[in-house]
Amino acid sequence: MDLTAAGAGRMAFTSKEPIGPVVAVSAFNHPLNLIIHQVAPAIATGCPVIIKPADDTPLSAQSFVNILYEAGLPEEWCQYFPCDIPTAERLITDPRVAFFSFIGSARVGWMLRSKLAPGTRAALEHGGAAPVIIDESADIDAMLPLLVKGGFYHAGQVCVSVQRVFAPASMAHDIAGLIAEQASKLVVGNAIEEKVEVGPLIRPGEVSRVAEWVSEAMESGGDVLCGSEKLGETAFAPTVILNPCSDTRLSTAEIFGPVLAVYSYETIEEAIDRANALPFAFQAAGFTQRLDTATKLIRSLDATAVMINDHTAFRVDWMPFAGRRQSGYGTGGIGHTMHDLTQDKMAVIRL
Repeated sequence: MDLTAAGAGRMAFTSKEPIGPVVAVSAFNHPLNLIIHQVAPAIATGCPVIIKPADDTPLSAQSFVNILYEAGLPEEWCQYFPCDIPTAERLITDPRVAFFSFIGSARVGWMLRSKLAPGTRAALEHGGAAPVIIDESADIDAMLPLLVKGGFYHAGQVCVSVQRVFAPASMAHDIAGLIAEQASKLVVGNAIEEKVEVGPLIRPGEVSRVAEWVSEAMESGGDVLCGSEKLGETAFAPTVILNPCSDTRLSTAEIFGPVLAVYSYETIEEAIDRANALPFAFQAAGFTQRLDTATKLIRSLDATAVMINDHTAFRVDWMPFAGRRQSGYGTGGIGHTMHDLTQDKMAVIRL
């Protein structure tokens, strides 16, 4: 405290305190992993938490809560509360809520945040349309399986799935063809079967929506190199489209399905501008063997994480995980969430 004369004769220390009750609203696509990321930090920092699971996947959250009870957590510290949307809104906007944790659609998340009681803090995690920029020096053989994995695992139902791939004009057709060749070999079916590589979409209506977006991209002049068809009520074939029009929904919004678009570009600056053109941003990637290009992509891409020579969906639990602009608010990841759920208290003691 004696850095300046005004603080002389005093000592101080800072402690962390839990912020208070948490309401965690989760998403369907990783129903166990996501709720663990929301709830475990709350318990670790001493915050009671109420869980509102995704309507489509409530049982994973319920099982997790039961595990916590079996481990000795008092039931009043973690409550499982499936409910309809009006009831959830009443819960979330209650003035006793200190922190609102939301994973899901941007439309719902931003709406709910606008209705929070004064003083309630929040973290929102929405989606994006993750861009990948490839330059002429990229190791194509090493890149292909990474792009296929990043674009099609979980049937593309990941908020950072590879969706928009930008390739040099002289290479774009060949790269798209190679991606399509591998994508067309993926095994689609029941995800509980070990051989299956691309499982179902969350509900039949999503299959119809993805089909509609793909049809729109085709009609705009996009060249479909594989896929584009429904495989029954709940599955859609892995699809690669070359150069769909820039104003289609595939080019401007998150498709959340097994569809990847490849676009040709003339200069790396053009590719960066197009990658950054949407009102949301999450994770991005670049493939290059040039250090100066890698540095340029890291500095220029609007994203909270930029992967070099890896797909956009890579992450480990300790990484920060956050959307920029319309893609989210606050930073996820176990340590970052624990920080959000605590508040500092400083004690100053006059000697």
